Amino acid sequence: MPREFEWQEETLGSEDFYREDLEDLLQEGAWKEGFNEWAEYTNLEEEHLRLVSELDLFHALDFYWDPTEDRLRFDAPRISDDWRERDATASLDSSTVSMIDGELDDLGRAVQEVLEDYLERNGYGSDFGLGEETYGDREE
Repeated sequence: MPREFEWQEETLGSEDFYREDLEDLLQEGAWKEGFNEWAEYTNLEEEHLRLVSELDLFHALDFYWDPTEDRLRFDAPRISDDWRERDATASLDSSTVSMIDGELDDLGRAVQEVLEDYLERNGYGSDFGLGEETYGDREE
C-alpha cells in the first residue's frame, strides 16, 4: 500500500497501482534518464550517495498509479529514525538526514516526470486514465 494513498469508498478496494507496467518503463530507460537528470543538480556528496545505496533507498522509491486521483504518484523513502545505530561510521546530523530525504523527493519527482513522458510516448494514456479528460482531444 502506498504511503500517501487514501482508500476511497467508491473504488471498493479494486485499486490497480500498475506497478508492473511502471517497472517495465523504468527498466526501458525511464529510471536511468530521470536519475541522470537528477544527478546533474543533486547536492548529495559521494559519501551520502554511498549511504543511500547501502540503505537500499534508491530501490525503495515507489512509483504507482493512484486510481482515486487518476494520476502517477511516488513515495520517496526516508532515512529511518534509527540511522545513528545503523551506521555509526556515517557523519550525519539531523540537517544532513533532512537534506538526503529532500534529495530523494527530488529524485522521485525527476523520475516521475520522465515516467509521465514515457507513458505518453508508449501509448499507455488510456490504460492509465491519461485520456481526453487529462490532455484534451489530441486529434484536432
